[in-house]
Parts: sequence; C-alpha cells; structure tokens
Amino acid sequence: MDKVECDVLVVGSGAGGLAAAVAAAARGLKVIVAEKAVYVGGTTALSGGFLWVPNNPVSRRDGILDDSVESARTYLRHEAGNQFNAATVDAFLAAGPEAIDFFETKTAVKFEAASAFSDYHPDAPGGRPGGRSIKAQAFRGQELGDELKRLRPPLPELTFVGLMIGSGPELKHFFNVTRSVASMAYVAKRLAGHARDLALYQRGMLLTNGNALAARLFRSALDLGVTVWTDAPVTRLIREDGAVKGAIVENNTEVEVRTARGVVLAAGGFPQDKERRRKMFPHDADNAGHFSPAPEGNTGDGLRLGEGIGAAVAQDYPNAAAWVPVSRVPRRGGAFGVFPHFIDRAKPGLIAVLATGKRFVNEANSYHDFCQALFKAGEKRAFLVVDKPFLQRFGLGFVKPFPVPVGPNIRSGYLKTGNTVAELAKNAGIDAANLEATLAEWNRDMTQGEDRAFGKGSTAYNRFNGDPDTKPNPCLAPIAQAPYYAVEVVVGDLGTFAGLRTDGDARVLDDEGRAIPGLYAAGNDAASIMGGNYPGGGITLGPAMTFGYIAARHMASR
Repeated sequence: MDKVECDVLVVGSGAGGLAAAVAAAARGLKVIVAEKAVYVGGTTALSGGFLWVPNNPVSRRDGILDDSVESARTYLRHEAGNQFNAATVDAFLAAGPEAIDFFETKTAVKFEAASAFSDYHPDAPGGRPGGRSIKAQAFRGQELGDELKRLRPPLPELTFVGLMIGSGPELKHFFNVTRSVASMAYVAKRLAGHARDLALYQRGMLLTNGNALAARLFRSALDLGVTVWTDAPVTRLIREDGAVKGAIVENNTEVEVRTARGVVLAAGGFPQDKERRRKMFPHDADNAGHFSPAPEGNTGDGLRLGEGIGAAVAQDYPNAAAWVPVSRVPRRGGAFGVFPHFIDRAKPGLIAVLATGKRFVNEANSYHDFCQALFKAGEKRAFLVVDKPFLQRFGLGFVKPFPVPVGPNIRSGYLKTGNTVAELAKNAGIDAANLEATLAEWNRDMTQGEDRAFGKGSTAYNRFNGDPDTKPNPCLAPIAQAPYYAVEVVVGDLGTFAGLRTDGDARVLDDEGRAIPGLYAAGNDAASIMGGNYPGGGITLGPAMTFGYIAARHMASR
C-alpha cells in the first residue's frame, strides 16, 4: 500500500471541504482533498450560490448597518427551537464575518450583496427583511485553465441552451426580454457572448451562482498548492490512541494518507443514500416519493466514516433535510432530470393544489415550508396551476417564457394543458369540480388584491420573489385566460440536515458528547446549526464555509 503524509486531509470538495482546504493551506499547512466523484464542487456547484451570514462585511458595505449578533441569535433560537445549540450557533455568528473577510481578501473568492433577499421568516423574532444573504460573483471558466474539465457542470435543467443565468437582476432581464428594450439588449448581449463561448470552447464560460462559488474555491485551492484528487473515495479512517491519524483512500490504488493535524469530513451528507433516507425521511419509506438533484455520489460516506469510529449522528431533527418541491423533467433516452422550484411559486397568477383540486399552502412561502405544508396535508405531490399570460411572462419550472415554444414540454408530458379548467384537470389528474371552485374563489379574491385563504404576498420574503411590476400585491394576479397549464411537483431536497454532531470548533463528537481528536466536519456532513429548520437563503453554504474556516483555524493552532 502506498503511503502519503500531509497535515490535513479533506474528504469532499463542496463549499465546506474546499473552504477548509483553502483556509488551512493559507496558514501554511499541507492539504490533500479527496473527492469521490470525477468532478470537483459537490452540491455547491449545482446550487444558487447564496450564503447566509449575519453581519457580514459584504452587506455592511452595501449599507446594512443595523443587524446585530443578538438579533441573529434570537432568530436562530426561534428557528431551531428545541434543537438550538448555543455553542455552535455562537461560534458561527462570531466567525462568519471573519471568514467572509478572509475569503474575500486572501483568495479568489469574491461576493456581492443581496441585501433585498429577505429571511424566510422575517416577521419572527430577530428576523430581517434582508441583509444577511450574499452570493458569489460570476467567474470566467478560462481562469481555471485545463482544470475546468474537473469542475462539476450545473444542472442542465437550470440552464438555457447551456447558459447559466445569474439570480437577481440578470434573471429579471430574462423575464422582461419581451417587455423592455433594455432587457432585450441585455439578453441579446448575453446570448451573443454565450454563442461565442460555444464556438471557441464548446461550452458556456461565464459561471454563475453556485457553480461560480465552487470554481472560485477550486481556483483558490490550486493557487495555494492544495492537492486535489478526484475519483478518489475514502474507505476508512485511521484511529490510533483515540485520535484520527489519517484515512485509507482509493486513488487508482489504495493509499494510506497520514495526517499531522486532522481529517475534515465534508462529503455532502446523505441525499442519495436510500437506506438512510428510508429511516429518516418519513415520506420516503418506500424510496418512491423523493427525488434529489444532489450528486449521485452523495451517499452518506462522511456519516458512515464517522459512525465507524463512534461518532454521533443527529437523529432527532424535525426535518432531516432541506425540502424543496421538484418536478421531474424527461430527458432523452427515458431518463429524468430534476428541476427545483425556488421562485416561480411566488409569481402572480400561480396556485398550488393537491390532486383534490384544493389549495393547501401560501405558495410564495419558502420551498422548505411549502413541502412541510404538503406533509401536513398528508400528501407527497401537488400541482402548480397557471394560465396563458403567466406562462408567457414567467414560464413554469423547466418551461421557459415566451418566445421559447412550449410544444416540446407538452409532448413530453412535463406540462399538462387544457383549453378549459375541466380539461386541464382531466389531463393532469386533478378533481375538476374542486379545481374550478378553487380558481373561482382565487379570482374573486383578486378583485380585492388579497389572498384571504393563505395570505400569499403577505411577507417580505413573499414579495421579494414576486413581480414588482404587479400592483398592489406582487404575488397576486387572476388565473382566467385559457389555455391553462399545470406541472406536477414532488418532494426533493437541497441537502441533508441530520449530520454528525460537532462542537464550536467543528470537531466531531462521539455518543458521549466528547470531541474525537483529529476529526472535523463541515457542510452537510455536520449536523445543521439550524436544527432542522430553514431560516433563510444560504443557510447551508454560509455555515459550511464558516465551519470549514473554523476547522482550519483550529487545526492550524494545534
């Protein structure tokens, strides 16, 4: 067996793992990253790229000066409830701003403010209508050179002819392409640039969202001399005299990696581990009711490695994962892709109904809350229902707005349609009489500009994702012009919450609550400090990078 020595071994290459690797290397430590997949970037590369970090310097530069550690702590205490862990929350709130400053000033990672992005429960104690979320700046793929081929590509369902569309202002331009000369010019310029990239490089080169964050972290790791192995799963931890001293890695051949400072588990949680899902996802006991867009290799390796030496996994969270409604998109050859529905539900002129034809939720609430309402209704699926003006203006899920033709999505079965409400109901499998009654009630409410049943558009978060050009409520509009359309959504996830228990230094704890020397966890391999709830945009990536930074800081001090 080959043997290699280093200071730090990082298992996984998402934001948590790469943050730990970069922060450790910047402190002079020799670092190896072992990634199971052939790609670098993990779930981060498929994500929206937002980080939730209260009091961060990016938001402060943008004028958000009235947040405080106290209010953020109050909010997290409210959100986490009985699962509130003061030690890890306080560590996150103290180190988060420091971590963001480090990555911005010492590495290739750059952020931009998203100050209007509201907390998901802004009216809760300590909640805010904006200022805690930031996002990665776009990144040109050429800056990775030949290593670009090892960066995980984005979900094809979230691109347009391979073009990655940034969230926020850029996405609004694409929605307004037929309504604004400025937006038309912007989109034309972006498409022309993309066409040029396709001609020169056979792929899109302007990376946005989580793909940009993963690329920036990868670039930073390479700049600092981090060794990054891909197609290199870790099979076993080495523990001697009670401390973790390394691991066995399959890197073409079996390699014994010896570590002087520690091993960081950051392998992405267990969204594709069907056995653990059966035990921890009540709606997926038969592995037939859940579809995750996470990488196929995220099968709980980090948790199993930890459990193998006595580490404790959080078993009592009210939600074991970050839920999101997804639709299944037919691909060529009979396969399916997964489209996560983040913002279309908040747009004016959309309702969600069960197969009974009845509404069950404020559609503009967060994706996590949407799925919890679905569980409360005793269901695993729902339908998003819109009319012709909505589809032309906003699209629906994978369906793009006008002028992109909708015919292929109808023929594939993804998009259901009907010239009457009853015809749509028949084609989609919805109770026709109830759907007609539901739409009649909705349209009556529209004359008053208020959703009396569920209050759609009543919070700052609702309105953030609505349409600011729709008055008085950016989330409300009639559904009255044929043809009518529907897309079926089921439950998916954006990553798992129930990970290894850790302390404020990101050290993994055993069943007795004692730190295991030499073993750390970050990202979705660590139990979420949110306690199984979802308080705001970026509550996965913000703590992932912060605790990766904390782990590196602690290892460097040993």
